[in-house]
Amino acid sequence: MSRIASVFNKVGRKALIAYITIGYPSIEATMDTVPVLAKSGCDIIELGIPFSDPLADGTTIQKASHHALQNGVTTKICLEVASKLSRMVDTPLVFMGYYNPVLWYGIEPFCRDCAIAGVDGLIIPDLPPEEGSELEIATKGRGLDLIYLLAPTSTDGRIKLVTDRSRGFIYLVSVTGVTGARESLPADLEVFIARVKALARQPLCVGFGISTPQQAKQVACLADGVIVGSRVIKLMEENNSLASVGSFIKGLRQAIDKPTASG
Repeated sequence: MSRIASVFNKVGRKALIAYITIGYPSIEATMDTVPVLAKSGCDIIELGIPFSDPLADGTTIQKASHHALQNGVTTKICLEVASKLSRMVDTPLVFMGYYNPVLWYGIEPFCRDCAIAGVDGLIIPDLPPEEGSELEIATKGRGLDLIYLLAPTSTDGRIKLVTDRSRGFIYLVSVTGVTGARESLPADLEVFIARVKALARQPLCVGFGISTPQQAKQVACLADGVIVGSRVIKLMEENNSLASVGSFIKGLRQAIDKPTASG
């Protein structure tokens, strides 16, 4: 069993997953933030590899990615950062990034170097499972989980394909569109989760648009994990001390640990 899969074996505990972009607002900030996320209650941490054309991301993460690239952050630097972080925290680390940098680096060398760095899995939002066989083989060979995404618009055929091939967990995109904090969760989220749950053997984690403890609690009542990103990055911008990031994660942890939807 992978370290990611083992996160979901804790009885009664829903997974809390946070995303930050490597190198935003600086490499030092990344190094400082990840231990705070781990200590405050995150079960998995996504490390974003900056990319020039992040189509799945909203304004906040696009800005972070652009800034990180201007800071000179490369895929090689991301691997170096992950290597240092994997020795600092026990929390599983997942790279989230687009397929082009992986291809540019080389699929097999990238997976090799991810494993050496202590990375546990990959999320590639622009890689459909129909085109993922080469990366699936390379990740399996290096003990990495390749985590696929599903959206509310996914057909039954796509859902079946992803449930057959995603490892670690399945990333459910809560809305059709890009990442970013939203005031409320979509009304049809429960139906979407139920559609996937009917076929999936993997844990289901929901991301895109979750920005408050109440939203996190709602999702935790329906799925196995909650993913937050844009709100964490905004808090990093607002407070260099990271106190607000820690408080936010602790608040999410407390909310999703409550046992009922009505409490």
